[in-house]
Amino acid sequence: MSDVVGLVLPLFGLIFLGFLVARITRQPAEALGWMNTFVIYLALPALFFQLLAKTPFEKLSEWSFIAGSVLSTYIMFALMFLIATIRTRGNVAESTIQGLSAAYGNIGYMGPGLALLVFGDQAAVPVALIFCFENIMHFAVAPTLMALAGDDPRRASRLLYDVVRKIVLHPFIIATAIGVSAAYFEVRPPVPVEQLLEYLARAAAPCALFAMGVTLALRPIRRMPRELLPITVIKLIIHPIICYLVLSWVGDFSPVWMFSAVLLAALPTATNVFVIAQQYGVWVERASASILVTTIGSVVTVTALLFLITGELLPPDLFPSG
Repeated sequence: MSDVVGLVLPLFGLIFLGFLVARITRQPAEALGWMNTFVIYLALPALFFQLLAKTPFEKLSEWSFIAGSVLSTYIMFALMFLIATIRTRGNVAESTIQGLSAAYGNIGYMGPGLALLVFGDQAAVPVALIFCFENIMHFAVAPTLMALAGDDPRRASRLLYDVVRKIVLHPFIIATAIGVSAAYFEVRPPVPVEQLLEYLARAAAPCALFAMGVTLALRPIRRMPRELLPITVIKLIIHPIICYLVLSWVGDFSPVWMFSAVLLAALPTATNVFVIAQQYGVWVERASASILVTTIGSVVTVTALLFLITGELLPPDLFPSG
């Protein structure tokens, strides 16, 4: 158990330090802007590129793995969307944000740092693939459903253009595409550029987790919405179970790939859900609360999951083909 605590303490410790420092210094929310810019546009893209460019190209086309992980996430979104639609009597906009809260995990800020710490560099490829393809799904689903709800005034052609542009121009996806191309052509950057990328990559996890803690501190909960219980249960418990079952069913994957996917599925709600809620002016305060509550809850659930994985109490495949 001490080994598991040693794994999660640095990760959650950085989030806590960001939260604590933000509470003490009382800096305005705008002060976080440049750190977020550094993480999103430089540090994490450099990390993805560095790890993918060194990976044999044939490992980057596991379509059954991609389909299984994305399917499990979409099932969680659909489940919470259905629950919310019934509860709100057909409010598509609110149901969309609630669905995202239960399905869209913090795979950008928390995912790479935690997976690489636990499983090493072998986790880089599954983490990058999950991140890219799940974000493509989220980038497409949110504006489409908001348009159906009438909360997005854009014409269909403009909506489609904006969705495609957001996907194609996302820094993580650009870095992943360049990294995959470098792996295919077996190209490595010059030594000085390689060193610069290494510096940026090393800064990715600590800066991202610290920024996440600051973000949580700047969004206090004024009241505890009753919708948080199903969101928390679905996100932290049901999602990793479904991911584990689906991936066991669709293929035979290495333990690192399987457990990296399950670990990412177990992560709390992404801060981007709050950004999306703010963009459309829907369920904003409660989206913020879902991020905070699931992040606090994940200290227990992620620790328990890592105990099962590192203690070899969880088989890497429920349905091995032999």
